[in-house]
Amino acid sequence: MSEDAAGGIKSLDSALSVLAALAARGGPVTLSELARACDMPPSKVHRYLASFIAADLVKQEGRSGRYDLGTGAMQLGLAAIARHDFVNHAADGLAGLAAETGMTVLLSVWGTGGATVVRWERGATPTVTSMGLGTTLPLLNSATGRAFLCWAPPAAIAATRRMELSRAALNPGLLHDVPATEAGLTDLCDRIRAAGFAFVEGRYIPGLVAAAAPIQDWQHEAQAVITIVGTDPASVLPDAPTIRALQDYCREKSVQSLQT
Repeated sequence: MSEDAAGGIKSLDSALSVLAALAARGGPVTLSELARACDMPPSKVHRYLASFIAADLVKQEGRSGRYDLGTGAMQLGLAAIARHDFVNHAADGLAGLAAETGMTVLLSVWGTGGATVVRWERGATPTVTSMGLGTTLPLLNSATGRAFLCWAPPAAIAATRRMELSRAALNPGLLHDVPATEAGLTDLCDRIRAAGFAFVEGRYIPGLVAAAAPIQDWQHEAQAVITIVGTDPASVLPDAPTIRALQDYCREKSVQSLQT
């Protein structure tokens, strides 16, 4: 096992560069695609991938044979995110918001895969959903994603925005309330920013409604997004007490972030 001048292990450095390249791809990739991204022979990349699969850091899709990040990698990422001060700060009070609104409350941050749920508080009203910690939500047709669309740094979401917009242009049913064009997204963002929150009504997950608002940093960009989820369409109307509670919570956390 060789070591470099800085005391690192060269083989480990190479292996981790494969894992980093896989994380940066934004979705499942073939062995040849990953080898090109790493500038390594496919046989060498394959050996590293075999070890990562054994450690549950990488998974291989049975039908296509493509590689993607595994459950272990997701758990590492969530653990790292959860240690950030701004996540703990934003999460402090989620249980109170869930109790006040009676709705399930999510805290999401923007990760390499998109809008990722990192905290979850169940409300008094049961919501049946397959979502959970680590769930990645779409940018254009979820309330959480739309809040990031409007308030996240544009460069951070640019690749996901292009990909989802191209997909929606080919399948108009994905965006029921806005044209799948740049002009359509601009109009959507103008409306959401004017309201101060984004909402969806049973389109992304049938039977559930959701509203989301950002926790903003000193540049007025979203550090995180808080989402309330329930079953009553009235709960996501602009004048609903639940919306006021959501916006008050996000405003309070944003102001405190500015002062710290």
